[in-house]
Amino acid sequence: KRTLLPLHRSEVSGVIFPCLPAMQPPELQSVVLQLLECIPPLLLLLLSCGLDHTLFSTLSIIQQHSFVQYSFHTSHHLAVTVTGTSLMAQLLRSTIGTLNTSTTAQLETSNLACLPQPRVMMRQEYVATFLPMALLVLFCLAQVYTFRLRRAIAAFFFPRREKSRVLYFYNNLLRQRQNFVRRQQKRLARQAWQQPALGRSLLERWCRRWSRRRCTVCEAPETPRDRVCPVPACGALYCRPCW
Repeated sequence: KRTLLPLHRSEVSGVIFPCLPAMQPPELQSVVLQLLECIPPLLLLLLSCGLDHTLFSTLSIIQQHSFVQYSFHTSHHLAVTVTGTSLMAQLLRSTIGTLNTSTTAQLETSNLACLPQPRVMMRQEYVATFLPMALLVLFCLAQVYTFRLRRAIAAFFFPRREKSRVLYFYNNLLRQRQNFVRRQQKRLARQAWQQPALGRSLLERWCRRWSRRRCTVCEAPETPRDRVCPVPACGALYCRPCW
């Protein structure tokens, strides 16, 4: 609870607040890793759709420009004429006259049966193809919020374990704050002993006059509630939590 142990600005980024709807920095790493795992199947899906469109365009061009139609027309006429009035002429006319034929042939054919018949994918098919990938990305984002329920479920079934966890978390924060204060004291003391050059000090004074000052420890922007070090030779600015 914030009333028990208010967090510093540097500590907020390392803690997950379950009631916040936005994703927090400790959760972004796992989400980014899971989204990166979705990139290979997404690229494969896009490659398949691009290849499908390329094949459809190629086969459509072949179908439109490779159509050939053949038309064959022929006519045959056979006639045997026997002249004369004799018995032999009459006999020949009765026998050979049956050979007189007349035929007409007209044939039309094409290579339509051999041409490809491509079919473009419909919008419903594209939606059905990309819907599982969209659900996978949605589950990766929703997994963050489901992971927040683990602590609440475990605290409901194991209250003693939850109490031990809270005490450990509280003591760990206090220990980190003590170490943080020691490190900042050493850093500020080291900066105080380092005397800047004359030109650098004048430049820093001129920049401070026209720029917004920040906290010496956490570099938070200056607010009316900030405190200035009372030592005349120091003049360092501190925010209220750092002070």
